[in-house]
Amino acid sequence: MHTVMIMYPKAADTHFDMEYYTSTHMPMFADALGEVCQGWGVMEPMGDDHHAIAWAMVSDMAGFGAAMQERGGPVLADVPNYTNTQPQMIMGSITGTSS
Repeated sequence: MHTVMIMYPKAADTHFDMEYYTSTHMPMFADALGEVCQGWGVMEPMGDDHHAIAWAMVSDMAGFGAAMQERGGPVLADVPNYTNTQPQMIMGSITGTSS
């Protein structure tokens, strides 16, 4: 199992529509990933560094890459509908969980 984390840095001139992100964009993202997506979540962090941090658990990175290549265009084109900040992505293997 792997995780894709997407972070949205906060600055004085950036905005972020959390309602749109959680109700429209993330379901669109999960739908584009298809069966590779094993779940997703979003948090609104405390502090001034980020508007949001989201994650998707994916079954394999090759499948994630293929899904984004094939169906990721509309997902990426949707970004200006909720923010003007540049998302940052971190991907990695899950090495331990509590369940």
